[in-house]
Amino acid sequence: MSLKSIFKVAGLIGLITVLSKFAGFFRDVVIAGAYGASLTSDAYFYAYQIPAITLIILGGLGGPFHTVTVSVFSKQDSQPAHPSPEIEQALNSFLNITGIGFLAITVLIFFNSGLVAQLIAAGGSPELHQMISEQLKIMSPVILVGGIVGILFGISNVYEKFLLTAVSPIITSIVIIAGVLLAGGKYGGMVLAWATLIGAVLQMLIQVPAYLQAGFRYKFQLAFNDKNVKKIGEILFPAALGCSIGQINVYVDMFFASQLVEGSWSAIGYANRVFQFPVGVLITAMMISIFPAFSRFVGQKDWDNLRHYFHKGIKSLWFISFPVFVFIAVFAREAIKILFERGNFNTTDTLMVTEALFFLSFAMVFYVGRDTLTRVFYAFDDTKTPFYVAAISIFFKALFNFILIKPLGIGGICLSTVIVSAINGALLVFLVRKKINLDFRKIMPDLGKIILITAVISGFLIFSKMLFYELLGSEKLYMSLNIIISCSLASILYLLMSLILKIETAVDLVDKLRAKLSGK
Repeated sequence: MSLKSIFKVAGLIGLITVLSKFAGFFRDVVIAGAYGASLTSDAYFYAYQIPAITLIILGGLGGPFHTVTVSVFSKQDSQPAHPSPEIEQALNSFLNITGIGFLAITVLIFFNSGLVAQLIAAGGSPELHQMISEQLKIMSPVILVGGIVGILFGISNVYEKFLLTAVSPIITSIVIIAGVLLAGGKYGGMVLAWATLIGAVLQMLIQVPAYLQAGFRYKFQLAFNDKNVKKIGEILFPAALGCSIGQINVYVDMFFASQLVEGSWSAIGYANRVFQFPVGVLITAMMISIFPAFSRFVGQKDWDNLRHYFHKGIKSLWFISFPVFVFIAVFAREAIKILFERGNFNTTDTLMVTEALFFLSFAMVFYVGRDTLTRVFYAFDDTKTPFYVAAISIFFKALFNFILIKPLGIGGICLSTVIVSAINGALLVFLVRKKINLDFRKIMPDLGKIILITAVISGFLIFSKMLFYELLGSEKLYMSLNIIISCSLASILYLLMSLILKIETAVDLVDKLRAKLSGK
């Protein structure tokens, strides 16, 4: 796939991901309106973290199952309309082994849901533990579904069938929205668990057409000695462990949050969902299209193109993420008030979520850099290094949570996430030199300019926000106008300053727009 095609696909997937995130936003608004930041929502968000390991962390776009599938199968000599028997055998074996393994975990979680509830919410009340246990039993089959979804995601991308892959996460949001609106008042939090399960199953089923269109036919095969299956095992195991260890950081947060006031974990969850909107769009759109190219360049030993694509990708991600981080940090309270404050979600809930979101927003620039570097390691079939880095982060997460939770509460948990993300990124920068010289010096000038301009628009946004409050007041409608006008003016200023300072991404963007308008 050419560079032009990659960014075209990235744009399409970015648009679909935006729609998906909007659906997720509406889902969270509906949940917040129905339950607020309460014991009921806490129980759901605690319970969901277990099945989320496979559906979102391991099996989601960019997760180990998706990434390893792309890495192994994109390195084949050819990708014919109908895969060879060897490739089909390897993929079916991968699906079956994953299914058997995750089915065993599903059964284990189902029959031990009470114990799991006590472990993940150690500081919670018996009532909270009971609610978590009930919801976890219902959602436990999502564990089985998640791994299979990740493999189907990956093989669809290898054969350049991106559309359904990008669209499918919307399904779960739609089902949850419908469930809460139709039955949330009658069945309480249980409807969330059932809707999540149904949505996950539909998310898997919608991947099947792309799997079949790629030429695959399912068979129950368990070819443990197949070279591709062995290769998958070699790189998947440490990658999955690495992500699972990353998830341990979430459980560390859950442990500390359970010691705070009721609704604290829900507040962190709502804030994280707002934060993940831009992060998800940026990382998903770029990584789903550019990662197969990383893998192919490594397979071809084309180091110059690998460096070129890495520089293009990371500079594009930073160019967008820096101003977005400032928008979120400056307008965190207003955004939460507009999005969530209705129904059972009150002013106290808004303040809790705002505190979490403000601190969390600083992690954005570290997230995109860390995840891009991680894909470079994966392209080299090295999942052990990110695993070791993730393992080290557990210590730092617990340490900074312990230090910061007393003075900052919810904010301390989120600030520790920022610090740990920065540490992880720095370690990956240091360790990637053993694989390839990515020549980071070439991205430093543009990065410095982006930071300078971001500082300028930060001051502009704060001034603009205060001015519009004086002129318009603080009603929700006027808050919305304040955000739209202030951020629009700041974006124009950001782009103009970027062009004056000749930031490559901005210059390329304007050149493409000019070419588009002139019909060239």
